[in-house]
Amino acid sequence: MRVRVKPGSRATPSVVEGPDGVLVVTVRERAIEGAANAAVEAALAAHFGVAKRDVRVAAGATARIKTVAIVTD
Repeated sequence: MRVRVKPGSRATPSVVEGPDGVLVVTVRERAIEGAANAAVEAALAAHFGVAKRDVRVAAGATARIKTVAIVTD
């Protein structure tokens, strides 16, 4: 799935659907050394009710729009 990331937010981390159908993930962590990506994975895991290890950024690690994979066994 495609997500748009808003790092460095003062607001509580959240996951909402944007007007274009892309999930917008807001996280407090800044985009430094993968901290925002880890926070995005954790936020999506909590949102979908899966383990953190099942959510991975598949593409766009350095971009605001990312492709995220959720793999459940």
